[in-house]
Amino acid sequence: MSKKKRFASVWDAIEETPQQAASLRARADLLMALQAWAKLGGRTQAEAARLLGITQPRMSDLMRGKIDLFSLGTLMDMATAAGLEPRIAVKKPRKRARELAEA
Repeated sequence: MSKKKRFASVWDAIEETPQQAASLRARADLLMALQAWAKLGGRTQAEAARLLGITQPRMSDLMRGKIDLFSLGTLMDMATAAGLEPRIAVKKPRKRARELAEA
């Protein structure tokens, strides 16, 4: 009988390393904040793109959630350009996936 793997978060389950999981989590948070900024502001993709200093096709990628096309730095820059105040929070980790798997 095989032992089921347990993960501390969905990010840990889909990425290979804790570093990749942390980056994906931060990028997802920023991407969703930018999507909400564009939608709630009633902006067209062209208007939002102009305000962010990107092309409309790039804005389309963002709105379609193509997270793999955006670096953390790029999303931070875009959020700042949108008038958002992105912040990084560092907290003590809960049990890691390996600790859970061994339990």
